[in-house]
Amino acid sequence: MDMDLAYANGAFIAGAEDYPPRWTAKAATFRAGLGARAQALTYGSGARQRFDLFIPEGEAKGCVTFIHGGYWMAFDHSIWSHLAAGVLARGWACAMPSYTLAPEARLTAMTAEMVQALAAISAHVPGPQVVTGHSAGGHLAARMGCADLAVPDVVRVVPISPLAELEPLRHTDMQATLRLDDAEIAAQSPARLDLRRNMQAHVWVGGQERPSFLWQARLLSEHWGCDWTVAAGRHHFDVIDALEDPASPLVEALVGGLG
Repeated sequence: MDMDLAYANGAFIAGAEDYPPRWTAKAATFRAGLGARAQALTYGSGARQRFDLFIPEGEAKGCVTFIHGGYWMAFDHSIWSHLAAGVLARGWACAMPSYTLAPEARLTAMTAEMVQALAAISAHVPGPQVVTGHSAGGHLAARMGCADLAVPDVVRVVPISPLAELEPLRHTDMQATLRLDDAEIAAQSPARLDLRRNMQAHVWVGGQERPSFLWQARLLSEHWGCDWTVAAGRHHFDVIDALEDPASPLVEALVGGLG
């Protein structure tokens, strides 16, 4: 199997190149519309150790953190702001952090940064913490639910199209940047790690995604013994659109029964 092709999302999505500029424009408009309810904060001294915090009207029930994708090599938190709309409408705050990208950082360091970010986020917004993320961000979201980490106040993780088993990525061109080795693959693959006790989890993936992503999602859900949802007709780039809709099943998976 050609592993580069197996993990090439844009090559199988019509108009793939139009998505990032559209996301960027929607995100900027969304932030501008929130005014003072959109806050730019930091969780460390690093150049990318920053997060946006979006506050709902009234007292927040808790906070949902969304971790961006980009194969740990691209993008930042500013492109996805509009995806906070669904949980904000349901009375939840939403945080969106950036993290240091490869090759400057290894995945182990990115995981540690997200633990650090969540500590800062929970200090700003008390109450239950839910972590979600997409693709590489889905990997990091899943890591926040693993038993080897202490992430106070996190009660639920909802990885979207997660990269849960890292071994296949070592056989792609991305390996030159990611520099995965046996030890890091074992320590940072959520599909090899236990879910933390009393942690709720739900894995989400689009029905029209590459078979490799369907496999990754199924593998994680089976290992954790948790629910998984295959969103019919959704591909890797539009599976996240449901986060904008407070009535969507995906937003219900994030905050339903909490707060």
